[in-house]
Amino acid sequence: MSTHGAPAPEPPADVEGGRPQWLETGLAAARAIPVVWVLLIVVFVWISFEDQNFLTPEGFLAYLKTSAPLAILAIGAYFVLASGEFDLSVGSLVTVIAVVAAKQIDGDPSNTVPTIILLFAIGAAVGLFNGFATTILKVPSFIVTLAMLLILNGAVFLWTGGAPVGDLADNFRAIGREGIEGFPILGELPYSAVVLIACAVIAVIAARGSFGRRILAVGDNARAAGLSGVNVTRVKTAAFVISATSAVIAGILLAGFAGVTSQVGIGLEFQAITAAVLGGVVLGGGRGSVMGAVAGALVLEALFKVLNLYGVDRAFEQAFTGLVIVAAVSVAAFRVRGG
Repeated sequence: MSTHGAPAPEPPADVEGGRPQWLETGLAAARAIPVVWVLLIVVFVWISFEDQNFLTPEGFLAYLKTSAPLAILAIGAYFVLASGEFDLSVGSLVTVIAVVAAKQIDGDPSNTVPTIILLFAIGAAVGLFNGFATTILKVPSFIVTLAMLLILNGAVFLWTGGAPVGDLADNFRAIGREGIEGFPILGELPYSAVVLIACAVIAVIAARGSFGRRILAVGDNARAAGLSGVNVTRVKTAAFVISATSAVIAGILLAGFAGVTSQVGIGLEFQAITAAVLGGVVLGGGRGSVMGAVAGALVLEALFKVLNLYGVDRAFEQAFTGLVIVAAVSVAAFRVRGG
């Protein structure tokens, strides 16, 4: 009979690196869950208990109408953030769009189409400048777009003296306020919802194509992407132009829906970034999805609606937005690092 002791038992199969297998499995499942969509459902249910009209066609379309501008801004934010940059100028650009539209149209319906063309030209110019200064002059995009924010705010104040002049024609306001009448089941489909759907479809197609792959490659590692043949300057500049264009569209919708003030775009840049991050777009670039950003915007607007239902002062929304972005970045960091 051998006198040697029995061999030491092997560690249990469900322990790896000191962490039980069931815990590893649970953490992997948690990281795989599309948190933003789960959160959207939870918030919708919450609101429906407080406001029984919310999930009716009329109530939901009213919510979608107010959410469309932020969701469109979040789409633009996705492309810039996914490329590894920031755009802090979109809120001020929204204000410029509203103010310029009122000034140029001045109540005359015949001025609407030329003015809309001018607005998109302004947006393209802002996007090109942001892209040029970031990629050619090598100024950090945070600084470039912060400077653009100040420039646009100053331009608005110099032009209006703090009080916008002019008026919007009814055919311009209709884009943000009215819709397609006689639509089956819904009765009226808001034009803003149509615009949002169109923007989302176009953005998803772009994001899933070669341009979207280049955006993510540049955001993940710009140097490696450049060495592999990607024109980093062109890709990042295109992302800034898309972001500025989204601000033009959002500004047109907001001006039509809410009217013209010199405060209309304040804080929207941070809300757009918050929505995108909440939807899974990683700060620093390389990860995220268009529909995640849209869902993040819908969640953020729904949370603002909850605050309104409980009578919370609107001044708290900025602080609340800050809390949401900290929470969203923390969750994103957990999912990226693997628990």
